Amino acid sequence: MIANPFKSKDRISLIALIIANLVPVVGVIFAGWDAGIIVLLYWSENLIVGFYNVFKMALVSSDPSKAKTTKKGLIVFFCVHYGFFCMGHGVFVILLASFSPMVREGVMRTIFRLIWPFLGLFVSHGISFLQNFILRKERASMTVERQMARPYGRIVLLHVAIIFAALPTVLFGSPLPMVMLLVLGKIFVDLWLHGRSHKHLFDRTTESPETPE
Repeated sequence: MIANPFKSKDRISLIALIIANLVPVVGVIFAGWDAGIIVLLYWSENLIVGFYNVFKMALVSSDPSKAKTTKKGLIVFFCVHYGFFCMGHGVFVILLASFSPMVREGVMRTIFRLIWPFLGLFVSHGISFLQNFILRKERASMTVERQMARPYGRIVLLHVAIIFAALPTVLFGSPLPMVMLLVLGKIFVDLWLHGRSHKHLFDRTTESPETPE
């Protein structure tokens, strides 16, 4: 049976995740953000994931069966490879966002709109990093080789879903209901991915010898 993460000690990072993802909802309702702005924000989250993954790689051990692999070399490789991955993805996202009237208003206005939600996502990932990876010692079950590969599966799944959802939203002029569905869909997928990623911690937290199966 899969434990409910909201009943675990992970609820702080889950709440932070939800709050950070609700910031775009405020932008959509009160500032008229369209899908182009939202897609650029979600793409920028890749940079946050990569940033924290470098620290995670630095804190875990190397696989003893791969003695010739150096941690520093893998971190450099990850930065270069992940950087090109994000850049290639970013080209497509910027092309999609270019159909957005709000994005066409100018680079500086777009950046200004993204600063606070970007910082919210940065803090949310930082809380998860501190709570799960450091305090709950998720790093103990990781090697640098496995940690290097972890972000790719998440961002591929999440952003393929976002792009396919955003494409008709942008092309149809970003009507409010479709933009809200895009944002809420991302929150749902984020929660599912978070639970899947930290499932072993949830199970370990909720285990109790007095509780029958």
